[in-house]
Amino acid sequence: MKIANLSKITTIVLLSFLLFQSAKSQSLTSKQADSLKKIRAENVFIELAGPGLLFSANYDTRFANKRDGLGARIGFGYAASDGTSFTSVPIQLNYLLGKNGKYFEVGAGLTYTNFSVNSDVFSFSNSQSTTTKTSTVLGTMTFGYRSQPIDGGFNFRASFNPIITSTSFLPSFGLSFGYTF
Repeated sequence: MKIANLSKITTIVLLSFLLFQSAKSQSLTSKQADSLKKIRAENVFIELAGPGLLFSANYDTRFANKRDGLGARIGFGYAASDGTSFTSVPIQLNYLLGKNGKYFEVGAGLTYTNFSVNSDVFSFSNSQSTTTKTSTVLGTMTFGYRSQPIDGGFNFRASFNPIITSTSFLPSFGLSFGYTF
């Protein structure tokens, strides 16, 4: 599946979630809001750039029954075109500081990457196809803003995400949109 098709499907699913949430939303009493603060936050989101490098679909959760504090995320990114493919799997521990759905996020983790290129080598008598694969694990960090409603619904993240290799420290940024439940 090409990245254009994958991104269209992902966009349709995400918009469906958002439309469903806005249709069922209602104003909360302060007692209902307080009880929701004691429920573990879980998120699904699509991220452009960031620890997934190009594009990734992610799941994020808190470890305790609250909306902030220590948690983790895992994602999967894939893109393919003309015999070339790129796969990424970002994994991070993160911590949310803040309240009322507005948080500062700090995190650290690893991203597994696999880059594969298929090339045709033509000879006089036959044609051969060769595949070159490169895999590596990169260190990643996250410093950013997260809007994560306490009553669920649309979430947004904007972050600075340095990528750490064995020889360099590369600045990167991420932008994500998703759904909190």
